[in-house]
Amino acid sequence: MSTQQKKLLYLVHRIPYPPNKGDKIRSFNILKFLAQHYQIYLGTFVDDVDDWKYLSELEGYCEEIYAIPLKSFISKLRSLSALFGSDPMTVPYYKDKKLADWVETQKNRHDFDAVLIFSSAMAQYVTGSDWNDQHRVIDFVDVDSDKWQQYAQKKPWPMSWIYRREAETLCEYDKQIADKFAASLFVSEKEAALFASFPGVDATKVSHADNGVDIEYFHPENKYINPYNEDERVIVFTGAMDYWANADAVHWFATQVFPEVKKIHDNARFYIVGSHPSRQVTELSALPGVTVTGAVQEIRPYIAHAKLAVAPMRIARGVQNKVLEAMAMARAVVVTPQGFDGIVGEAGKEVVVAETAQDFAKAVCQFLNNPNSANDVGMLARKHIEQRYTWGNCLQTLLPMMERQHESA
Repeated sequence: MSTQQKKLLYLVHRIPYPPNKGDKIRSFNILKFLAQHYQIYLGTFVDDVDDWKYLSELEGYCEEIYAIPLKSFISKLRSLSALFGSDPMTVPYYKDKKLADWVETQKNRHDFDAVLIFSSAMAQYVTGSDWNDQHRVIDFVDVDSDKWQQYAQKKPWPMSWIYRREAETLCEYDKQIADKFAASLFVSEKEAALFASFPGVDATKVSHADNGVDIEYFHPENKYINPYNEDERVIVFTGAMDYWANADAVHWFATQVFPEVKKIHDNARFYIVGSHPSRQVTELSALPGVTVTGAVQEIRPYIAHAKLAVAPMRIARGVQNKVLEAMAMARAVVVTPQGFDGIVGEAGKEVVVAETAQDFAKAVCQFLNNPNSANDVGMLARKHIEQRYTWGNCLQTLLPMMERQHESA
């Protein structure tokens, strides 16, 4: 139990452990960082039954934890109610009376110095009039409304209509939350600038804290058993494979880019490494040279022993942790402009950015042709991560935002 006096209510839409997905990497490292300064009361959902065993991992960072199951089918049914009103579907998806009661109990029991909300759907628990005097900060992470708009452009009707509606309603909802809260946080300067540009948003209350990397955990000098065959020249993609933007990225690479690479490098192999691959992803394993691993116990060996990593994102918001992690492990990375968006770095030096399938294939082949070049780019990438993207450096801007005097600054 912590002896620190400051108290923080932290509400997260998904249990922030294990840090194996983009949002969980960020929410956990924020928790870990703020636990040095606050007694933390954590309220969260658990959407994967395998994650219940990790509650004990969080106890050392929290004064109290309240976790409840998120039942996907029921939540999806509940979210449909939004179609009859003006709320985004995301809000009823995360609405729960038991969590609301716990939050109210904590408010009556403790004098919180600050409230931090991770993901705008969790803001519904602290928006009543009795919370107006509370110092509230929200980490939106990404401008999700723009991501829904990108989805709408890629999908046929009626999903295009549903996604477009979600984009519009979520944008308005987020602006209302930002107006009520003392400060709004985003994952990059570019995300923050986009949100601050929206009509009605007070730009003086919008800031950002970059995602970082655990540079000791993702270290190129750590030794790992090679998970690949010795004669394979591996190109790797890592990420949660039930996430549509990731599925779209690997499908594009496997079908449009990789065949061109195979014409030149017959022993090239494309490994798709990540949990819960969708059917669209699993079917890619039927293509020559493509392997879909599903969940793996340890992701670092797959990065360490690959010739290069790719992030062929065509839909993206925020920062791609997969890019930062590969850079931290001194791997050369070929990435689309969307995948590099939000990362501060020099294209052509620390990563290679390519947009078309032809240019992407050319960049991949150049690294396969010249391993020394891949190593040089990888070492520059690692150095850049050490200088710019440690969690300690990235989260320093968070502390002043959590202080009440920031509200009147």
